[in-house]
Amino acid sequence: MKDTLCLLAPGFEDPAYPGKTFYCWHCALMEGVLASFPELAAKLDVRRIAWPKPRREVADLLGEENQSLPVLVLAEGGFIDDKDLILAALTERHGFAHPHP
Repeated sequence: MKDTLCLLAPGFEDPAYPGKTFYCWHCALMEGVLASFPELAAKLDVRRIAWPKPRREVADLLGEENQSLPVLVLAEGGFIDDKDLILAALTERHGFAHPHP
């Protein structure tokens, strides 16, 4: 089993802000890292999830209370839902370059 990186699919609408289209900047950051290292990204199961809740695919993996994205679901169990810790895990677990301080 691979680690699974769940990201919000860009271009979503939020009814609280009519007429506007959005992206999650944390997810966009992850997308940029994945695009920069496609050979490493191919070793992950990357899923782009629609914005509205319930996010059934995420809830099925982590439970109803854990639907925030981005999230890295670890192959051996557990998950990381902090952008900086996800980036660190991509470096440590999968060989992605380090983010420059």
